[in-house]
Amino acid sequence: MRLLLTVLLLLHWRISSGFVPVSSSPKPTKKAASVWDTRLLATSHDTTTNNKNEDDDTDTSSLRRSLLLGIGSSSVAMMTLGTTQDAALAAVGTLPEFQESNAILQGLTIDVVDQSQLKTMIDFLNQAFGFDVLRQRIRGSIEEVWLGFGPEELAIPADFTLPVSSFGKYGGHASLCIRYDAKSTAALYRIGDSNPPGSNIAFLQVGVPSYRISQMSNNGGNILDAYGFVNVISPSGLPIRGIVGIRPDPIMFVAINCDNVKQSQAFYEQTLGFSQQVYPFARPSNGTGPFEPAQPKGSVYLAPSPYSMGVLLLPSKKKVTPNPVMDSLKVVYTPSSASSDNDSSDGGGAMQVVDPSNVKISFQSASDFEQEERVTR
Repeated sequence: MRLLLTVLLLLHWRISSGFVPVSSSPKPTKKAASVWDTRLLATSHDTTTNNKNEDDDTDTSSLRRSLLLGIGSSSVAMMTLGTTQDAALAAVGTLPEFQESNAILQGLTIDVVDQSQLKTMIDFLNQAFGFDVLRQRIRGSIEEVWLGFGPEELAIPADFTLPVSSFGKYGGHASLCIRYDAKSTAALYRIGDSNPPGSNIAFLQVGVPSYRISQMSNNGGNILDAYGFVNVISPSGLPIRGIVGIRPDPIMFVAINCDNVKQSQAFYEQTLGFSQQVYPFARPSNGTGPFEPAQPKGSVYLAPSPYSMGVLLLPSKKKVTPNPVMDSLKVVYTPSSASSDNDSSDGGGAMQVVDPSNVKISFQSASDFEQEERVTR
């Protein structure tokens, strides 16, 4: 009976989540309005947008626009594509799900204070929620470990066989990077504190087949509540919400508290090219039962692609403060052909913007990401 239930849930999510690991995939209801361009324009400080609402049947060329984003003394130029062929070239990787997307939200990076906290956080994620270590790297004083639920590569993995292989063997998974800098002296979060060190990150939501509350406690987690689903402050200070369910990628979204949801929505839509998407669920009940909440009232769910993780913008009654353990969200994008030869090879960490809730967003070109991902496995 349990096996039958699992099979039914898997079939349900292959259909309802839009996870279609075949040669074609349905078109998103909305398209990202801009194409990422990494050229830095040192002479410009203005932000220019041309935000139009178009129907799905509108020709793709009319949906594309140019956007100039000021970042300090330089800017990120978002170039216009003129043809359908250019749009295909702008796809992120070769996965069918991302062929209509020039950018995806690939994951997030958090900081820890020492190697002990790094190890504790890895054990917490692995033993409590089932995260696996995907890759790791040490560069100078900085140690990084990426965890997730399957391959991050932007192509169908060689060992993936349809319909035998599970979701965990397919590509395009998001990841959580834990970063430790031996030279940093910043006090971030002390394990066991009753509250996160800041309020702008409400939680990272994961939908997993099971979680273990005992291992959350054993590995430094501070459980806030566990009625139907669990809310816990991880040993790094990152709040996590766990839902028992099945997702193609269990890393679902980052919930961000906002002083002004409309202002934050405009930032993600007009500056980053995100679009409003259908709110994701991990269970077939779609938020109508006690084990998974419905979409919060007044919230907005956005993502650059229907098939990548996204952000949930939540209205906050209190003034939002930054959580210092949150380093950044990471957008992986394909530059326009005009700038593809000028991509930086430093991993994109130097190029960042900050949203109205003081959440940093960093950018990395798809080619740089693919190279880094292969080297650090």
